[in-house]
Amino acid sequence: MEGDGVKGLVCQKIMDGNASNGNGVEKTVPSCCLKAMSCLPEEDAKCHSTVVSGWFSEPPHLRSGKRGKAVYFNNPMWPGEAHSLKVEKVLFKDKSDYQEVLVFESATYGKVLVLDGILQLTEKDEFAYQEMIAHLPLCSTPSPKNVLVVGGGDGGVLREISRHSSVEVIDICEIDKMVIDVSKKFFPELAVGFEDPRVQLHIGDAVEFLQQSPEGKYDAIIVDSSDPVGPAQALVEKPFFETLARALKPGGVLCNMAESMWLHTHLIEDMISVCRQTFKNVQYAWSSVPTYPR
Repeated sequence: MEGDGVKGLVCQKIMDGNASNGNGVEKTVPSCCLKAMSCLPEEDAKCHSTVVSGWFSEPPHLRSGKRGKAVYFNNPMWPGEAHSLKVEKVLFKDKSDYQEVLVFESATYGKVLVLDGILQLTEKDEFAYQEMIAHLPLCSTPSPKNVLVVGGGDGGVLREISRHSSVEVIDICEIDKMVIDVSKKFFPELAVGFEDPRVQLHIGDAVEFLQQSPEGKYDAIIVDSSDPVGPAQALVEKPFFETLARALKPGGVLCNMAESMWLHTHLIEDMISVCRQTFKNVQYAWSSVPTYPR
């Protein structure tokens, strides 16, 4: 699309028709391009629903909707603020049966994995998250043998679990095979975790997988899920935690992604409250990951 103030912008989103208002600007402007209307994009910048004028922003920019209500281009997990990374090159973009999968090369954080507009990891700081969510539970239980990973399709948690010699079986249940395939291609330093012979991969819904698992099977369960919006909402509710507790051995440990204490206090409080109805000992731990909120 070319027009006043948007020279050089190529939008991958299909627009409805080619109608013009007489000034060379199409009447229907995709939301992904509204930000670009306010500035001159860089030459040859690529644009789609989450990359605007050569930048990825999480959450994408806010605009005024009907009746003045705030409308987010993506998700409202970061109310009132955004974190932006300069995009050097979009390496992959496709839609699986569950979500949009995007990989791009950033200017400062290496390759970046994004799911449905939400940043999942970057090459520069992924280890801070993977090490925390894996070693904290595995070092909290003596000689863990059977471990389950829910989600974690990039393989980073598997990579860290494989460092524990006592572990005999590592089950992983990931619903989206595209995430695994993309990670193996673009993030081999994480996906190396899948090469461990102890890993048993299960593609499917984690709730169904756990319902079919024997009671008291796992010494540790690590839930490496996406943010609790949309389909992942069920993974922070009481029925799911009860299912997890059933699959744990007596004295077993669950480690669950639990958001930022700076932005999501209400969510953390709710999760702790729900967990305390099921588990005897519940604690919140945090680590610094620059590309996650706060």
